[in-house]
Amino acid sequence: MFTVADDVQALPELEAVPLELPPGLEVSWLGVSGYRLTYEGVSVFIDPYVSRVPLRSLLLRRLALPEESMIDRYASAPGAVAGVLVGHTHFDHALDAPASACRYGARAYGSPSLAHLMRQHGLGEHAVEVVAHQPYELGPFVVRFVPSRHSKLLFGRRVPMDGELTCDHLHGLSPGTYRCGAVRGIRIDVAGIGLYHQGSANLDDAELGSEPVDVFLAGVAGRSVTPRYWERILPKLDPRIVVPTHYDNFFSPLGQPQDFVRRVNLAAVSGEVSAVSRDAQVSALIRIDNDHLAAGISCK
Repeated sequence: MFTVADDVQALPELEAVPLELPPGLEVSWLGVSGYRLTYEGVSVFIDPYVSRVPLRSLLLRRLALPEESMIDRYASAPGAVAGVLVGHTHFDHALDAPASACRYGARAYGSPSLAHLMRQHGLGEHAVEVVAHQPYELGPFVVRFVPSRHSKLLFGRRVPMDGELTCDHLHGLSPGTYRCGAVRGIRIDVAGIGLYHQGSANLDDAELGSEPVDVFLAGVAGRSVTPRYWERILPKLDPRIVVPTHYDNFFSPLGQPQDFVRRVNLAAVSGEVSAVSRDAQVSALIRIDNDHLAAGISCK
């Protein structure tokens, strides 16, 4: 078992491994499972979550809504936004999706639970309930949603906050009411390469199939409770680069020292990956609050 000190030591070593992306393609990590991909002046967001609900809000069932100032600072884009993509609707994946879609006049793509959340924000017309495996052309990006599963984090037996998001008014949206909903992996093809985003460390083996990608944005929290996770997913994706994600503490605010999910064992990821795939390298991205864009755009 690796310690937090091991994770702290491993992080800068992983951050030094280059992604070697095509010219003009940028991948920015917003923390947790959030990303902004930008190419040819057009961006997509994946699971944007920068508002950072404190742990006490979960425990005391307090209201959890987007924090506009945090979105201004950490979820900006240099130009047009072609879409907001959401893999499932737990608060640490979906809370900021409505505000992000509103800000840029973009559509939010995801499950029926996401569409319900968008309607509670008065943004139902911006919601797209995705069809599995159907390609969506969003500017230079071609996006497909792959049916998947969430890791059973509760003692390896249950998915936390499972079921559909059904809260019928904004003032009822505490962290626990952001139910998981249907889970999707997200495949993105752009600039001649493929990327695959897995927000939680589990999968539906039959749905994923075998279609190689260049970059695997791999949720690593919860992998210890998913039997043979790497052995099942890496041969199907055959990635050149594995980028661990969802290892930072999602209750800690951006702009403060980065800490880790309890027992995430980030330092073990390279060894786990190399035991299954001799060709894949592991590379970590620097989080947006350590290397972020300053400009923000206000929602009109």
